[in-house]
Amino acid sequence: MKKPDQKKVKRSQRDYTLAFKLQIIEEVERGDLSYKQAQKKYGIQGISTVLVWLRKLGKLDWSVPDLAHMSNTPNQKIKELEAKLAEAEKRVFWAEEKAKLLDPLIDVAEGEFGFEIRKKSLP
Repeated sequence: MKKPDQKKVKRSQRDYTLAFKLQIIEEVERGDLSYKQAQKKYGIQGISTVLVWLRKLGKLDWSVPDLAHMSNTPNQKIKELEAKLAEAEKRVFWAEEKAKLLDPLIDVAEGEFGFEIRKKSLP
């Protein structure tokens, strides 16, 4: 809870040094943050301030207002794909474990009931 004597400091455009802007641009273009996350993290009030800096000072092409491009820089896309890959690997692992457990049960059931439970694969 804030104390009454603590006030939120509002920043004006003059407060942002070139070094500060370049630091934020580097973080966004490296993929550590989206431009909106950087805006929130550093308390930048202007809705498009960081985007304007990216267009003027950035190395990537930020001129096209492509929302997917702005929120998914290469590193963010890599992280997202790695997470999807890990999830897919988990599913494959559990499918293989399930097959290892069920195969002996199916073998026993086929032996006891005298008919095939597994589907025959086509040639």
